Amino acid sequence: MAACFSFSSTLNSCFRRSFSRAGLKSITTDLCDGTIIHCWAPKFRRDTKPNLLLLHGFGANAMWQWNKFVSPMIRFFNVYVPDLIFFGNSYTTRPERTESFQALCMMRLMDSLDVQTVNVVGISYGGFVAYSMAAQFPERLEKLVLCCTGVCLEEKDMADGMFVVKNIDEAADILLPQTPAKLKELIRLTFVKPARVLPTFIINDFINVMCTEYKQEKEELIKQLLKDRTLSNLPKIDKTTLILWGDQDRVFPLELANRLKRQLGEKAELVVVKEAGHAFSAEKPREMYKHIKPFLTTNPTLSPSTNSPFCTV
Repeated sequence: MAACFSFSSTLNSCFRRSFSRAGLKSITTDLCDGTIIHCWAPKFRRDTKPNLLLLHGFGANAMWQWNKFVSPMIRFFNVYVPDLIFFGNSYTTRPERTESFQALCMMRLMDSLDVQTVNVVGISYGGFVAYSMAAQFPERLEKLVLCCTGVCLEEKDMADGMFVVKNIDEAADILLPQTPAKLKELIRLTFVKPARVLPTFIINDFINVMCTEYKQEKEELIKQLLKDRTLSNLPKIDKTTLILWGDQDRVFPLELANRLKRQLGEKAELVVVKEAGHAFSAEKPREMYKHIKPFLTTNPTLSPSTNSPFCTV
């Protein structure tokens, strides 16, 4: 009996109950081109509330990254939490692997749910998708929050030694861990204060449940991010944007936050969270919420300090 127990599957069930209690329902949308998108959407949408789309990064699925944020956010927004393609229960038979294709699918999802305009918060890879949504559909996006999103990276940055990893294959091995050693390496890389003890059975269970499905497709997503990427080819966007970054991010170093601030100019505010790494949404969710909620619910004029390279809290 004990051998049948799955810690990760049990957490998935707990998260599903938590999302349902918060007022969301699980829906699956067929985009009719070989693409299926799973999303948590409001059971009862209120037109008096603004809409909020939460996009996850690489990891398990949307529930694992947004569970701590749904309950407080749902008081102020109609909240939508999709699984990006090849995560959770979303997939496609199409060959596209770009963030622009992911962005197009997210907007088609919004169309299917009759959502006309939306605020978007993206973590890491989800921020790449959010940025692409802002570039492709500027009239549909209201405000944008980009959390530790290295959208301004260039292909040459890896060869120049900006990152901990030496090449894209090494990055994929860590981001898509298939062994306990690689999962521990990922945790050390993304957390400032990683858990000291992780039982082997929990590590193996997480890998089996969360890291084996669509492995090849996820590798292709990672490789597509870097392929021929240059800052000069990054589309310009004109959106009021909050940039959130951990000061000890070892996946996307702080230099990329400063690049993004320069790219977006005066419409962007950069907040650097102290003693936080790439996974600060998991390590410091209260600090993250403390900045996101007022930014999205008010429309203040950015203070002079936000025009500097970065401001720190």
